[in-house]
Amino acid sequence: MSTGHPEDTLADIGARSVPEFEGVHDVWPRGERLSAVREVAHAYKERFKSQGTVRAVRSVDIAAAPYPVAFAFNNAVSVPTLPMIAMINRMVVVQYDDWEGRPRTLVFEPTVPDGSVEAPFYHHLQELMRRIPSETRLAEAFLLKYYNESSDALTKLGLTPQDIDFCTFDHLHVQDPRMILGSSRVIPGESRPRSPLFDSARMLVHSRELATLESLHPMQWAWYVEDGLSGVDRSSFVTFDGDVELGPGVTLLWTPGHTDGNHSLLLNTPDGVWVSSENGIALDNWQPELSKIPGVRGYHRRYGREICPNANTLEDSLDQYDSMIKEKILADPCRRDPRWLQILPSTELAPWKRFWPVMPTFALGGVSYGELRGGEAR
Repeated sequence: MSTGHPEDTLADIGARSVPEFEGVHDVWPRGERLSAVREVAHAYKERFKSQGTVRAVRSVDIAAAPYPVAFAFNNAVSVPTLPMIAMINRMVVVQYDDWEGRPRTLVFEPTVPDGSVEAPFYHHLQELMRRIPSETRLAEAFLLKYYNESSDALTKLGLTPQDIDFCTFDHLHVQDPRMILGSSRVIPGESRPRSPLFDSARMLVHSRELATLESLHPMQWAWYVEDGLSGVDRSSFVTFDGDVELGPGVTLLWTPGHTDGNHSLLLNTPDGVWVSSENGIALDNWQPELSKIPGVRGYHRRYGREICPNANTLEDSLDQYDSMIKEKILADPCRRDPRWLQILPSTELAPWKRFWPVMPTFALGGVSYGELRGGEAR
């Protein structure tokens, strides 16, 4: 593991803060805050698009895992006989030039399923299934599917661990940083300390998200891997506050609410702006007025809400609402169907017929632009 990093500033990694959103989340009362978010998001979108596009981006499916329907659509879905659906974890690799002109490679959402199952929610679910072996086999066939390991996905994309500069997650729910950054301590059940997944890559993380994992509240505990920082070299993290532009065409947008340190990936491509986060698990969450999932459109009409949040934890439901509005404004319409926005859930509702009628009304399925290149100097 790399151990010689000083605590970097944004300038050290070729990034810079986004001034437009400074102070917006402090506006009061809350109705005026939402108005301020809308105004600033429109202004920032114009500048963001004028700065250029990323060089290349590819997404790769990693694994599908179970998730309660009640959480996925904030109790809006009226299908009482279907308590669980599956979500597909998706890794996105982005190549861009930083503000110093250096080529960079970012990996967004490099989930390692072996680490995720240690989050108390999934650990408890797994223990329940193990007590009934036949149910375990049925659940595995019905809800689970493994596509690629994050390291294997890199190989398929023509990259190596040494090509990666940075990795990041929109938030650290069910993520184990030891699996990504390595650990000097042996993880229980393993025989030797973990090596880094991406060589000397640094993890970009919002300071509030890292602080949450360092000191969990009981209302947060079930969704985090409690020992996920054990033995991890803290210099492997680059922390930031607010919104950060990594380079032309790529921003980490602070979108608090789902968690305090939640952030979304914002990309400018030849087809316009894409947004990726887990504030929703399907476009239905951001555009409930178009949804065919039973109950979602009714939720929109009944409450007059423009979004239907993914709500397994709502550290601040009003903030999450504002954040999803920010995402909707920044995302451009989809070329395939302009009614829908280019918002790619970082974990997306599986479009499997076995879950009908809880299937995405419209699924983007991934993102792909340009040609990823390995072996470039950092």
